[in-house]
Amino acid sequence: MKKLLTVNNYHYRRGGADSVFLDHSSLFSQMGWKVVPFSMQHPNNFKSQYEKYFISEIEFGEKYTLIEKVLKSLSIIYSFEAKRHVINLLEEEKFDICHCHNIYHHISPSILPAVKSYAVPIVMTLHDLKLCCPNYQMLTHDGICERCKKKKYYNAIKHRCIKNSLSLSILIAIESYVHQLTKIYLKNIDRFIVPSRFYIRKMKECGIPRHQICYIPNYVDVTLYIPEYAPGKKFLYFGRLSQQKGLETLIKAVNEADVELLIAGEGPEKEVLLRLVRKLKCKVTFLGFLNGNKLKDVIRSCRASILPSEWYENAPMSIKESYANGKPVIGADIGGIPELVSNEITGFTFKSGSVEQLANRLRYVADMKDCDVEAMGKEARVYVEKHHNKDLYVERVKKLYSELTC
Repeated sequence: MKKLLTVNNYHYRRGGADSVFLDHSSLFSQMGWKVVPFSMQHPNNFKSQYEKYFISEIEFGEKYTLIEKVLKSLSIIYSFEAKRHVINLLEEEKFDICHCHNIYHHISPSILPAVKSYAVPIVMTLHDLKLCCPNYQMLTHDGICERCKKKKYYNAIKHRCIKNSLSLSILIAIESYVHQLTKIYLKNIDRFIVPSRFYIRKMKECGIPRHQICYIPNYVDVTLYIPEYAPGKKFLYFGRLSQQKGLETLIKAVNEADVELLIAGEGPEKEVLLRLVRKLKCKVTFLGFLNGNKLKDVIRSCRASILPSEWYENAPMSIKESYANGKPVIGADIGGIPELVSNEITGFTFKSGSVEQLANRLRYVADMKDCDVEAMGKEARVYVEKHHNKDLYVERVKKLYSELTC
């Protein structure tokens, strides 16, 4: 029986990366692999017989004593606890391969040399731009930011990029310098998996050799989605309500185009967006957080979904989920989004941050014949079935694992 060690900060569905980690683990478990998670203790975690190896919980923003704060700050850079626990696990189980997801700030890369010392190959899926940018996003107060390229991490301090906090920004800039100087990621990770071709370019620009980068898109299990091709009248945004998602641009465009919009999600920008809607008196309805069948029903009822992002998106699952439900997507031309949205075939792109261009796209799709919108939805479903299906994902990952373990 093949054994897979999967590593991620959280062992519950906190965000998109955590869902990919859990779905990947479940998928390989169903194929007969023994899958062992290594994570952080948390009250929301799914139960695991291996949770005794999980590291202590770290939640930034919690009230800690001064000594606790110092120790936890140091563990962000290098966690001796995580290294000790993973060694204990490696003493009990012999693994064929280790697959890491998000390990920054909690587990830390301290586990990587430990795993390699047991002759276990390591792959890591890059869900964000953390290895290039201390704040993950290449986004700051004045928009897209690449100031930290070429290892100029002091810019994170200068612009207070981490939660607008000087102390946190200093800490995370130090973390980036230490990890860069020691090459702890580059020396120990055999392959970096990126779900978008755009991230191949960004990772190369940040010093990761091309031969260490492997393109494997995330998948959608289309058997779990029943498409509804008949278009509704309203547009839909679903996802986190945060500044980088471009929602103020979207609401202004909705007002200009005089169309109706549904917003499904929660996040720190909600109150700002509510005030903007009240000010403009536009046709926007906030549905709150939705998931499962409730979210699928809302997607199936819309005309098209919108992704107005203003940061370097990787490979948004919201696009693939929209396609699986038979809906076209209007997406900003930034990051990995244009790789997934084919103009006038599966949807439309527009200049990121442009209220005018987005409004024009909204008006155009609103005025399209229903049969034409339906045809685009069918093309979208065919695209995701063909290029982002579960079997193709498994084939690509197993091929990579085999290359590293043979």
